Amino acid sequence: MLRHLTPGALGRGAGSERRTSVLRTLSTAAVALTAAAATVIPAIPAQAAAFKVLVFSKTAGFRHDSIPRGIQAVRELGAANDFTVDATEDANAFTAANLAQYQAVVFLSTTGDVLNDTQQAAFQTYVDGGGGYVGVHSAADTEYNWPYYGQLMGAWFNNHPAIQQATVRNEDRAHAATAHLGATWSRVDEWYNYRTNPRSSVRVLQSLDEGSYSGGGMGDHPITWCHPQSSGRAFYTGLGHTQESYADPNFRTLLLGGLRYAAKAANADCRPETGYTTLYKGSTTGWSQAGPGSFANSDATLTSQGGMGMLWYSAKELRSYSLKLDWKLTGDSNSGVIVGFPATSDPNAALDTGYEVQIDATDTPDRTTGAVYGFKAADIAARDAALNPPGQWNTYELLVEGERLQVFLNGIKINDFTNTDPVRSLQQGYVGIQNHGPGDVVSFRDIRIKELTSTPGSTSALRGVGSGRCLDVGGASPANGAQARIWDCNGQPAQQWTSTGAGELRTSSGKCLDVNGGGSADGTAVIVWDCNGQNNQKWRLNADGTITAVGANKCLDVSGAGTANGTRVQIWTCNGQNNQKWSRV
Repeated sequence: MLRHLTPGALGRGAGSERRTSVLRTLSTAAVALTAAAATVIPAIPAQAAAFKVLVFSKTAGFRHDSIPRGIQAVRELGAANDFTVDATEDANAFTAANLAQYQAVVFLSTTGDVLNDTQQAAFQTYVDGGGGYVGVHSAADTEYNWPYYGQLMGAWFNNHPAIQQATVRNEDRAHAATAHLGATWSRVDEWYNYRTNPRSSVRVLQSLDEGSYSGGGMGDHPITWCHPQSSGRAFYTGLGHTQESYADPNFRTLLLGGLRYAAKAANADCRPETGYTTLYKGSTTGWSQAGPGSFANSDATLTSQGGMGMLWYSAKELRSYSLKLDWKLTGDSNSGVIVGFPATSDPNAALDTGYEVQIDATDTPDRTTGAVYGFKAADIAARDAALNPPGQWNTYELLVEGERLQVFLNGIKINDFTNTDPVRSLQQGYVGIQNHGPGDVVSFRDIRIKELTSTPGSTSALRGVGSGRCLDVGGASPANGAQARIWDCNGQPAQQWTSTGAGELRTSSGKCLDVNGGGSADGTAVIVWDCNGQNNQKWRLNADGTITAVGANKCLDVSGAGTANGTRVQIWTCNGQNNQKWSRV
């Protein structure tokens, strides 16, 4: 009998597509053998499913008649995709012991106040400890008096017009929930307006074209999104009001992708994303082919053909930047993303003068997915935990700051490389994607760039170059004296900093980053405090990534060069080390 599969074991590592196929075949065989032998060895248990989901549909307000159809749809998705489903309207299910058996909990068109304080605490601990949340439709019309739920959900319901047809824009076509859809999707549903726009704190997967229907009131109108929540994951879609939705194959696939993401059976980069400029989303204007082969361009997707060649963005040379792109392999194919090379029509010259971040399902560690080809292998354990197998989409972020190149796969850092070769430089150059050769079929979508510059009035996270974690207000507290620290980057308001013309760094709550007591000694704590215009609340953002406290003339420093969540931030004599360098993200 097959061992129990944890959610993280699904689709990991080189050759995992083949392993998944084998596991499914073996799973079918195991079920058949168990049934045939039941009269002989009745003690053999049924094959364990890959993960388990709880559907919660309690209502304390309006009740949707589509709820039974929704529960049945999730059950059928589970039966077809190797997960089991329990359904309940009993809030007593929200205990630590009971929730521990589930990898995701679905709030299916819940309304009103459905959990008491004890149940809320259990659910918060469950999600922050690694559990998954999926909200469907009026899950946004739930628990208005519980701030944590509002953060988890993303935005609360405001109102809606009549049920009607509208056009959905699929902004992210790499996520398992939306990869099957085209650039737009026309469908009938009840289209919610929300009290706030969640875009700054979530990764928007779909938005509404308000010109395609009547009654939209948001302008920029997200309708489906995801985000990491501490150690857990959250997914929400405003779709799903009508009974017909749950028979629609496209909506069912969207729901399945959200479930698999929340349960950690599929990976995605769900960090908030703002400030990026499109380099490719259907148009190849500004791109040039170097060497043999080419890329087919269809459905806003570039697919490699022949080679070895390279399609490179020749319109602009880049320096410090975050490059994001979505990619998908077929089988054991080979490709890569090349950065930091001078303008050239020779793809081999680009490889000799720049660096390739490899895409390859199977090869030696320094030549497989996530490696800086031939120079530094990825963190294989982190890579395998973040990787979707061949046939599924993945997202790279290549973060170039000076001579440092960090590689993020589906939002997780898997490589950290610093160039020391005097012949090469990451500080200037071009970017390109490789078409490796016949039989190597790799597709790319949504190539975008964010050049890392800082101007007064800009709001973003500040990521520590040494730790890879973000400047964060302890406990997301708005109170005077809350300690500044580093924490996993999550896009939440406690990690958003606005630089003002007065030299302040303001939090989303309106407090200022402050050197405690106006101190100047090494090790003086950095906190948040009511803005007062004093020099201990003024900061200078320097070209080398350091941030200087104007009053003390010392650098914003991660204590002890620590990298762990919760490491406190202080001021210290500037020394040029990476624990004193920050990048806007």
